[in-house]
Amino acid sequence: MNPYLNIATYKRRFGQTFLALESRNFRLFFFSGLVSLLGTWIQSLAIGWLVYRLTDSAFFLGLVGFAGQIPALILGPLAGVYADRVNRRRILILTQALPMIMAVILTILSYTNNINVTYLIIIVLFNGVALSFDTPFRHAFLLEMIGDKKLLLNAVALNSTLVNTARFIGPTIGGIIIASYGESMCFLINSISFTGVILALLAMKVSPFERKPTKKSVLSELKEGFSYTFKFKPAFYMILLVTVTSIFGLPFQSLLPVFARDILHGDSQLLGFLTGAVGAGALLGAFFLASRNSHKGIPKIIAFSAITFGIGLLVFSLSTVTAISIVLLFFSGFGMIAQFTATNTLLQHSVEEDKRGRVLSIYSMSFMGFTPIGSLLLGSVSSVIGVPITLAVSGGICLTAGLLFARKLGFINQYLTIHNRH
Repeated sequence: MNPYLNIATYKRRFGQTFLALESRNFRLFFFSGLVSLLGTWIQSLAIGWLVYRLTDSAFFLGLVGFAGQIPALILGPLAGVYADRVNRRRILILTQALPMIMAVILTILSYTNNINVTYLIIIVLFNGVALSFDTPFRHAFLLEMIGDKKLLLNAVALNSTLVNTARFIGPTIGGIIIASYGESMCFLINSISFTGVILALLAMKVSPFERKPTKKSVLSELKEGFSYTFKFKPAFYMILLVTVTSIFGLPFQSLLPVFARDILHGDSQLLGFLTGAVGAGALLGAFFLASRNSHKGIPKIIAFSAITFGIGLLVFSLSTVTAISIVLLFFSGFGMIAQFTATNTLLQHSVEEDKRGRVLSIYSMSFMGFTPIGSLLLGSVSSVIGVPITLAVSGGICLTAGLLFARKLGFINQYLTIHNRH
């Protein structure tokens, strides 16, 4: 692909949907990241299946989910401060190297039959530490990577498309690999998949990093980031909605092995199809956002998507028919990612540049940091009242949150209009 193709050429060939691929750096990031994320989702499915095979416990599924994401709650805001201070590309290389090492260790333990739940928890905890830095740094690095704010809206959406293409394809491949070769092969594939994205980051041509002089302490900048986010009302309402969705909605993914085996009476391949259905819907949601060329109407998209997710999760919890469950998970995936991608896009567009890393770290914390609390909560509750009832209540809460956000649309649009004038 010619690195010198201009924006007009991309619009003629691909329309608005793939506009950000005009950037050579973004192309490197996009295609290498796809390979890496495929490996990540293959491994994620294998870990969930392995945990349930070893323990037969929904609680341990929730506990492993908790261990993998709780670092984001503790470290995410701190990572945001440093995302506004240090060389983002160097940190991103480190956040890829650490999970690659963990995948190698996991492969060795699995092939030698020395794997147990304790080791799995420790490994996903280290992965969670890497992810808690990777997410805010990656989001903040996007504009630096592409070098043109006109491409930012499309780059954010394509970044989400990247994640959800892997979410769609990876688990399906993972389910087949587990059935044919076992979990160990999944871990090996993931350990190799990080190589491309590390090389891509090294090959990118970006402006030399210039450290911005500051006399403020890390703590004061952290406090400034929270204060700015909470006072900027559209950001506050969007992040509050994402937090509720993360606590009560996103943990449903860690409970899918229960549905695959005990409710729908399937195997690892069915788990791959269920997870893949979520990814397919998420992929459509990401493409839907990528095809837009304006920020207008995004708050309405957030409300619609949140309501769609809540309804999808609520009805899925009651389904005992495989085909219906797959369709419902497709709509749930669409609503989930369309909501999160639209929120990310609007935050990227609206916040002040010198606070971008901190605001995006709080956004990352809201969907990564609180999800483990929900995983632990839902895992504990489901062991008492059952997984279907637990998810039905969770879906109802997410639906209510979406409806309440919809009532604030008039205020949010008015606030953003005044803010954009200044």
